[in-house]
Amino acid sequence: MKVKLILPALAEAESPFWRPIKYSLFPPLGLATLAAYLSPDDEIDLQDQHVEELYLYDTPDLVIIQVYITNAYRAYKIADHYRGRGAYVLLGGLHVTSLPEEAAPHADTIFLGPGEDTFPQFLKDFKNKTPKKVYTSLTRTLEGIPPIRRDLIKRNRYLVPNSIVVTRGCPHHCDFCYKDAFFEGGKTFYTQAVDDALAEIDRLPGKHLYFLDDHLLGNAKFASGLFEGMKGINRVFQGAATIDSILRGNLIEKAAEAGLRSLFVGFETFSPANLKQSNKKQNLQKDYIKAVNRLHDLGIMINGSFVFGLDDDDRDVFKRTVDWGVNNRLTTSTYHILTPYPGTKLYKDMESQGRILTQNWDLYDTRSVVYKTTRLTADELKEGYDWAYNEFYSWSNIFKASLQHDSHKHKLKHLLYSGGWKKFEPLWNFIIKSKNLNEMLPLLEAILSKVGSSDKLSPSSNVPIATEAGELSASFTPLTIINNSSQLRL
Repeated sequence: MKVKLILPALAEAESPFWRPIKYSLFPPLGLATLAAYLSPDDEIDLQDQHVEELYLYDTPDLVIIQVYITNAYRAYKIADHYRGRGAYVLLGGLHVTSLPEEAAPHADTIFLGPGEDTFPQFLKDFKNKTPKKVYTSLTRTLEGIPPIRRDLIKRNRYLVPNSIVVTRGCPHHCDFCYKDAFFEGGKTFYTQAVDDALAEIDRLPGKHLYFLDDHLLGNAKFASGLFEGMKGINRVFQGAATIDSILRGNLIEKAAEAGLRSLFVGFETFSPANLKQSNKKQNLQKDYIKAVNRLHDLGIMINGSFVFGLDDDDRDVFKRTVDWGVNNRLTTSTYHILTPYPGTKLYKDMESQGRILTQNWDLYDTRSVVYKTTRLTADELKEGYDWAYNEFYSWSNIFKASLQHDSHKHKLKHLLYSGGWKKFEPLWNFIIKSKNLNEMLPLLEAILSKVGSSDKLSPSSNVPIATEAGELSASFTPLTIINNSSQLRL
């Protein structure tokens, strides 16, 4: 059987503001995981439109398309095209689960929720010529899943080919997150067995790893076992976690000892009212600065995530957020305009209030305003968002933040990582076109090397230490077997 797996490009990936490096970070692990259930005799082609031009004139028997909200229209066109050529077409992912009635006319079969249990069942039914129109996930487990078909991934076209996922979902229930809708009807957070996760790590070449899990520290028992097993294997890795998990116990120290060097942290907003509005209870009354200092003391760089446009935000929110990030030495910041994804509580609330302005899913890219704002106008929100990115990544602020670290090595790491990520676009574009992006991995690994106690400055040093920017009163979406939501967070 000829099988084709396709990740269509996100709409924003082809916009005038497209940064090719941002969409060349991670391979489509969800599709590569599905491919592991196929027969060794099947002829399999996996294509990612972000890093290659799609070839659409072949004649596969089975086509599997991964659907995000901002590639939905393109995914439907591709699906219609292949159905017209006689292929059997499957659609799955977050957007399909949120809006099955929209997706169903474009597919022979749709998948709702994660696919660990449903995709193998479909293959049996398809072989028996009795496939269903809809498969809905009910059983949630990662036990016994086959190894990802990494041989199908074109490693040289990605900066981080060694991305990995060892959990599904998240233990929290933020109103703006897709997760609850996607995992409805079963567990919303579950993990691999520690030994299985370590076995997958052993399969990966090189030194660097990127855990794409929404919350790597979400299950303390699992994470502790994972980090214990990773000690001494000479890996450096990046991942994501919450403020609450950073401050609780000694799990973050275990992560650092195992090789954690950079962490994506969802601060989101400084406003308690906004946190309550978003049901982000895990951040309420948490000391952001204490968490930041704890990470820096361990030599861990921080990518802070922030959302603009919550109802308590005013015109000063952009400057306050940027200044706080610079003064507290965040290596990188990821800013988002609040986006009410269909299927979330935020969307349902805004729809009932008549606040949804458009259902053009191409605009649901976290950089466009698609709802009626409150204290900010739509223009103020968009202009403030653009200003925040430009200001945080100005050379003056990159230097200011990097110089406030208390070791020479951390200063240099910060400067290279932040500056290299945003200030050398022509170089990145050249490397991408040469199709040798992963040749940059040794440099990334060097930047992520450990900051040790011997790197600390002496008390007599005149280099300034980071200052606190005031006291706080309170911190693209789960990756599943059929939907690799990488969050683009390097």
